[in-house]
Amino acid sequence: MKYSFKYAFLFLTAYIFVLQNKVDAQSLEVKNVQIEQQSHPIGIGTATPRFSWQISSDKRAVKQVAYEILVATSKADLEKNIGDAWSSGKINSDNALLIPYKGSALKPNQYYYTKIKVVTNKGEEAWSKPMFFTLGFVNNGDWKAKWIGYDKAFPWDSVSQWSRLSARYYRKEFSSVKKLKKAFVNLVGLGMYELRINGKKMGDQVLAPAPTDYRKSVLSNTFDVTEHIQSGKNAIGVVLGNGRFFTMRQNYKPQKINNFGFPKLLFQMDLIYDDGTTQTIISDESWKFTADGPIRTNNEYDGEEYDATKELSGWADVGYNDGQWLKALLVAAPLGKVTPQPTKHMKVMQKLAPVSINKLKEDIYILDMGQNLSGWLQIKVKGKRGAQVKMKFAESLQPDGQLYIANLRDARVTDVYTLKGKGEETWHPTFIYHGFRYVEIMGWPGTPSVSDFEGHLVYDQMTTAGTLKTSNEVVNNIVKNAWWGIASNYKGMPVDCPQRNERQPWLGDRAQGAYGESFLFNNASLYAKWLDDIEESQTTEGAIPDVAPAYWNYYSDNVTWPGTYILVADMLHQQFGDQQSIKKHYPSMKKWLAYMKGKYMKNFIVTKDKYGDWCVPPEDLKMIKSQDSTRTTNGQLLATAYYYRLLGIMKRFAKISGNDRDIAAFTALRANIKSAFNKKFFRTQTSQYDNGTVTANLLPLYFGMTPDGKEQQVFENIVKKLQSDNMHISTGVIGTQWLMRGLTQHGKADAALTLASNKTYPSWGYMIENGATTIWELWNGNTANPQMNSQNHIMLLGDLLIWMFEDLGGIKAAAPGFKEIEMKPSFVQQLNNVEAAYQSAAGDIKSQWKRNGNQIQWQIEVPANSSAIIHIPAATATSIKEEGKAISNAEGVSLLKWENGIATLRIGSGNYQFTN
Repeated sequence: MKYSFKYAFLFLTAYIFVLQNKVDAQSLEVKNVQIEQQSHPIGIGTATPRFSWQISSDKRAVKQVAYEILVATSKADLEKNIGDAWSSGKINSDNALLIPYKGSALKPNQYYYTKIKVVTNKGEEAWSKPMFFTLGFVNNGDWKAKWIGYDKAFPWDSVSQWSRLSARYYRKEFSSVKKLKKAFVNLVGLGMYELRINGKKMGDQVLAPAPTDYRKSVLSNTFDVTEHIQSGKNAIGVVLGNGRFFTMRQNYKPQKINNFGFPKLLFQMDLIYDDGTTQTIISDESWKFTADGPIRTNNEYDGEEYDATKELSGWADVGYNDGQWLKALLVAAPLGKVTPQPTKHMKVMQKLAPVSINKLKEDIYILDMGQNLSGWLQIKVKGKRGAQVKMKFAESLQPDGQLYIANLRDARVTDVYTLKGKGEETWHPTFIYHGFRYVEIMGWPGTPSVSDFEGHLVYDQMTTAGTLKTSNEVVNNIVKNAWWGIASNYKGMPVDCPQRNERQPWLGDRAQGAYGESFLFNNASLYAKWLDDIEESQTTEGAIPDVAPAYWNYYSDNVTWPGTYILVADMLHQQFGDQQSIKKHYPSMKKWLAYMKGKYMKNFIVTKDKYGDWCVPPEDLKMIKSQDSTRTTNGQLLATAYYYRLLGIMKRFAKISGNDRDIAAFTALRANIKSAFNKKFFRTQTSQYDNGTVTANLLPLYFGMTPDGKEQQVFENIVKKLQSDNMHISTGVIGTQWLMRGLTQHGKADAALTLASNKTYPSWGYMIENGATTIWELWNGNTANPQMNSQNHIMLLGDLLIWMFEDLGGIKAAAPGFKEIEMKPSFVQQLNNVEAAYQSAAGDIKSQWKRNGNQIQWQIEVPANSSAIIHIPAATATSIKEEGKAISNAEGVSLLKWENGIATLRIGSGNYQFTN
């Protein structure tokens, strides 16, 4: 018998996972260990980390009955099972998610070693493999460094609508005087930085640190640089790029676009010697800097220009002659509080080879990556000194083969590389990214080939958590396109698009999008960080903007966009078991609801809406927005229905956060809103809401607002409307967030699948038929006015991914963090098979079913310490077999009920094969 301790993962407020810790129960051998960081293991952002783990066993119905956590300040103590920082003792509990640290105060610049023991109901116990973490500078008192910078442009720079600001290069030499034990660097490089020690770049992160509203918070990063410090003299080099700190459009529409200042640096290196003494190197006036280096401009909208003839050879090495460099100046600190970054860094997560390169005209070539992506292009080039290669980026081509750039607005999206003329030169930009599939190459020495180029996909480091494959290739391609679109738009925050002059973290795009994304990506820390961004953007009166961080001043006071604040917190709780985000943000959420109620609620109807059911498929393929009033849903209906829905979630949040006293008020307000809503919008004679759009009927039906006994009639009106549209999408961003589940909940999963698999306009399949490799911003994104037709958006996914995994695959959290799973696939006749897999917070879940004539064969994997309620069609309760045996004889299986041809079973952890 084998017992393994799989996926033990350390969850530190910003979620450090440790995956696949397997322990042989007989030998207690630890093997197959991986550490998956949900935050940086070096420099976590909380003094009270939370611990989580998973267990795996080849037995069925395995449950944890107790655990023990040890945290030690040395490996040796941990090996002796001594937790001098914290020893939890044996805790009789089956909880394995987000257990808070309760030991002695943690200190920065100190390694902590931890392991976890689990005892199961099978009488087995095992330890995880040891893992480590360190604490970042969580207190401002930890910092001794001074902010340095230069709050001016240089003569070759431009501070304008199209800002051109060169990178700043900072350096400092120091001596390490004793035998070194450890060396840590904590720094903030605004807007972005690269750190070098003795000429070598530290870490594989890119575009660091993650973006914030720098008036409210700025993020620090921590590095263990011990192995890079040499005895005697050493050199530090930091390059500062602009990022979002020096805004892409300086002094342009100041009423809309927020500016923060010129790049600046806060740097501290702590050397800890074997004899217990320390030495601290800080940023101060002793540093030198120059802006006359190779990065001549770096602007997220416009691109990066690099002049290799101006490279500063050896500038980050000892002995470099910096006599002509300027003395660093002390500058004012940004207004925001310095805090360790709670998320993992962005990285180059995938590299792609181009599929073709073709000559367009003399000296102009078009490179095709074969895939719309977000990141940059790396080149390898040989040529004469001073020759320039220009690269312009786009998502698609015009009929004549030229780049289609009209939809990029005023983003210039051009990189320029000036050759130094010394053999083969390899380059990619450092402080910008592009959204692109095609690249126009100009000025290439000789004839370029595909081997000269490599595409780099950049997004936040996180695992791909889920996969789904069906017998329908349209559905499969939608999943693929969704993956690429979501990955492309993770940039330290969720942005709307990666290509044009926008790239903003719009709340409305992620209302249910975040939930669906969580089935493809382990996005917990990204969205927990985003909740902080949203809270920081809240005004003192309580208003929440449409974009957060508030790079744009869009406080339009609607419900559907800011309501994402509550919906994302709900997702984090359901999918990842995160209660802390609810407790942390509950006061701000309540404040926003009170603000909207006080300012815009009249007779229990919310009277303010900004965007309506955004991006309803227009009646003309050239239009951006529909002009047909029969397609438009009343904004007050949307706002009031959403407010009602959010109040229901807040009732649960009040219970979780210990604010039970608020529940009665929320309940009473909901009752009054429901009554007023139906009085104003429900048409008794026709059993439909307002003008009868799918969205108008769907929201109150799905949100539980429909008068008793009228639900079926309202639903039939939804189906009739879909049929009148030839079973095509007629909802916009708001309605589509609930559409697929709403149809399935009322027995029309087949209709939902029809919508998902259509290939004609408007549909996701239409995008694919017209060459899309991501998800478009508009249903008619190939023909609409270029003012708004991004070809890499995710907002139109709605609840499609949720529906695919929960209602096709049958993987749904019935309890937070998948402690219990509901597996109720819609075994629709149009599909022959579905294979779904998901790395949940509890462990691996798999659901694979296929149709064999009239029989369903269903393979299921439930992770240890979880259970599942499964629903399977069956002629009788006794007709179901598990591995060929009657379910009454199957270990870990119990029949709960058989009703209307559906058997409901409870199964424990393990692997199962059911047939009916």
